[in-house]
Amino acid sequence: MSRHIDREYEGELVGLRERVLLMGARVEEMIGLAMRAFLTRDPELAASTITLDRQIDAAEKEIDELAIRVLARRQPVASDLRLITTTLKLVTDLERIGDLAVNICERVKELASYPPPSVTQSLVRMDNAVRAMLADSLDAFGRRDPVLAAQVVERDRPVDAYYAQLFLELVSHMMADAANVAWATRMQSIGKCLERIADHATNIAEMVVFMVDGEDVRHAPHLVGTA
Repeated sequence: MSRHIDREYEGELVGLRERVLLMGARVEEMIGLAMRAFLTRDPELAASTITLDRQIDAAEKEIDELAIRVLARRQPVASDLRLITTTLKLVTDLERIGDLAVNICERVKELASYPPPSVTQSLVRMDNAVRAMLADSLDAFGRRDPVLAAQVVERDRPVDAYYAQLFLELVSHMMADAANVAWATRMQSIGKCLERIADHATNIAEMVVFMVDGEDVRHAPHLVGTA
């Protein structure tokens, strides 16, 4: 490979990574706006946030096409191949997170006619934990940091615990008064969306470990070699 082609190839890989991080930033923005709409009970903000999903879908297609072109033209091996295959999987998780942000916005619009729920703080706690997981998983990707990625994976369990606690709180409200069922089921749906976003952030983090170390840690009870 000539020096010119080598520089061109490196530029393609850098560009691919930058596009993924930009898509990730847009997804983070969507989640932030969706939860702001929830906390401020703003159905108009929820509706405008939903329209941003088109940008996420377009970014996924653009990154997929670029990654496939690089695969076809350069026939990468080793760490470069892992970067590209990771990218192809990672953007799918990001696109699905965008869809979950849309789902949150839909529930926000439905909640507008109900009085402020009394379990909002439980969702705020989940939201803070989930968004930190997503931010760190993307940071780990950008920095090629398997240690940070491993830490993100471990943080999924507390989010599951938060969701379980929220579910119990909501069941208690529904049992106390049948009039609470409508808003409680919508709150449960928002909580489930946040829990699924944490799962996708975990997927991203696991892929970062594979990208850097070549180790598939999916479904492993503990990450290896990250101490």
